[in-house]
Amino acid sequence: MQGILRRKVALAAVAAIAALLLSGCGYNAIQQKDEAVKAGWSEVLNQYQRRADLVPNLVATVKGYATHESQVLTEVTEARSRVGQIQVNADDAASLQQFQAAQGELSSALSRLLVVTENYPTLKADQSFRDLQAQLEGTENRITVARGRYIAAVQEYNTFIRSFPQLVTAKIFGFREKPNFSVENEAQIQRAPAVDFGTPAPSTPQPQPATPPPPAPAN
Repeated sequence: MQGILRRKVALAAVAAIAALLLSGCGYNAIQQKDEAVKAGWSEVLNQYQRRADLVPNLVATVKGYATHESQVLTEVTEARSRVGQIQVNADDAASLQQFQAAQGELSSALSRLLVVTENYPTLKADQSFRDLQAQLEGTENRITVARGRYIAAVQEYNTFIRSFPQLVTAKIFGFREKPNFSVENEAQIQRAPAVDFGTPAPSTPQPQPATPPPPAPAN
């Protein structure tokens, strides 16, 4: 009985020492940062999916007023379809680059569509269209925030596992650097793309006529 108890105590001591060693070499911190990256990526996917879900309603609304704009409507629909066909793996650089390119094509197609709507005042006055404007603008803002947080999380993770002693721990347990979004303009991730459905410009005040001088007093 005492032998069993001693073995349990010894195993507990070994487990405690192992936990201390793993903690001291950064294993726990690596796990935490890895989970932060995964959570950030889930939010990125969630916001991109939210935008993709808005596209069919947007296309249908525009089509009701702009039947002659079939080319730009087709471009948006096809770009949205390509986004939906990609099975992205965020840990694979080529897959992430393909995903980013497809999302960029959808952004460009949406921008061209919004430019076209400037020619249709009745469409811009439609309440459904204005509601979509608010939803799309909010989603673009959320995409910008989610991308920025993900980029920062990946940078922090990669920097951490390249530092000593985490470098040794990462190699032992198979933690590798993660690919990241490529940003041509670093300032771009700090602001959302403009989503403008044609807000009327403020009217310029008309110049007031000059006040006539008072009549001269009679002599």
